[in-house]
Amino acid sequence: MPDHEPEQREQREQPQQGAHGAHGAHGRVPSRSERWDAFKKSPFLPAIVLVFILAAAAGLFAGSYTYSMANPTPHHIPTAVVDAPDSKRGKAFLDGMEKALNASLEVRRYDSRAAALRDVEEQKVFAVLDVARGGGDGGGDGSGGGDKVTLDVSGASGASVAQVLAETAPKVGEKVGVPVAVKDIKPLQEGDPRGLAIFYISLAAVIIGFVGAIQLSVHARGLNPAERIGFTVLYALLGAFVIAAVVDWWLGAVRLPFVESWLILALTMFASGMVFSMFNTMFGRWAMLPTWGLMVLLGNPSSGGAVSWPLLPSVLGHIGQWLPPGASVNAQHTAVYFGGHQHAFPFLVLGGWALLSSAVFWVWRHRHPGGRASSPAHAG
Repeated sequence: MPDHEPEQREQREQPQQGAHGAHGAHGRVPSRSERWDAFKKSPFLPAIVLVFILAAAAGLFAGSYTYSMANPTPHHIPTAVVDAPDSKRGKAFLDGMEKALNASLEVRRYDSRAAALRDVEEQKVFAVLDVARGGGDGGGDGSGGGDKVTLDVSGASGASVAQVLAETAPKVGEKVGVPVAVKDIKPLQEGDPRGLAIFYISLAAVIIGFVGAIQLSVHARGLNPAERIGFTVLYALLGAFVIAAVVDWWLGAVRLPFVESWLILALTMFASGMVFSMFNTMFGRWAMLPTWGLMVLLGNPSSGGAVSWPLLPSVLGHIGQWLPPGASVNAQHTAVYFGGHQHAFPFLVLGGWALLSSAVFWVWRHRHPGGRASSPAHAG
């Protein structure tokens, strides 16, 4: 029999050599550029980026709210003053108030108390200082010995401002020797003694507004741009109705002018949702970053809901009125406490953001991450 053992041994060795040859490329140490390319394509790069972004966001979130709300300080308080022209003690009291509040009073002189109270309703002033001449003889020196001061605060205009003024005025009056009577001419509702309910319902509309848009982009990705706008309108209307119904009808925390409050919340929620949708077309998966920064880090602390804008840092107080959270708080606050004196400005701000974001989203709808591919119709 022929000896086939050498041939069989050679055949056994060939696959092993082939296998060794096949693994030769894998056995080579990848270059630095190859490792970097592989890392960029892996899920680890965005995960690491998110770790740092979330850490920064946590610090910014805590910092922005602490900076704005932890130690509210008077910066700019429009105050009506109705006084007798020769009231020296009244002038001494006013000087003492300005000194105690670090010159933060913006004094506006009025000839009559009625005119001052009218501007309280228009939310142009936060308090009325009424220095009346009493029946004393004044000592013959024009000092106004019978002068007294009435400080009318408006808790509905800003609970934190009213508290600061109400606490400061008696101390100043005692120091300068002028009796002071403090009363709240526009108190908050009993179910909302600190005036935070409006801030909370506006905050809910803002947060759910852009969270809803995020969920549409994840769970209803197949929606075309027009359909996405339509469903944003739907969840804004329904969500706003539920917010108002829970706070007013169920909890009874604050009595709302229901239809007006509902529509303000719906416009807020729609604007917030479309802001995210706009950024979604511009930045793709990173759209949450500018949305969170604009609405939460900057918009909510500067809205004037938790801390009235005269007690906010002045820059934030001005910026907040131009952002959706601040506009929502302003419109809702006027609707609840100053019915008949509503202003157009907050509605223009909310409508402007809704229109701008919708227009950008529509113009760049070809970049909309999602949608359905249109398929040709079947032949008859």
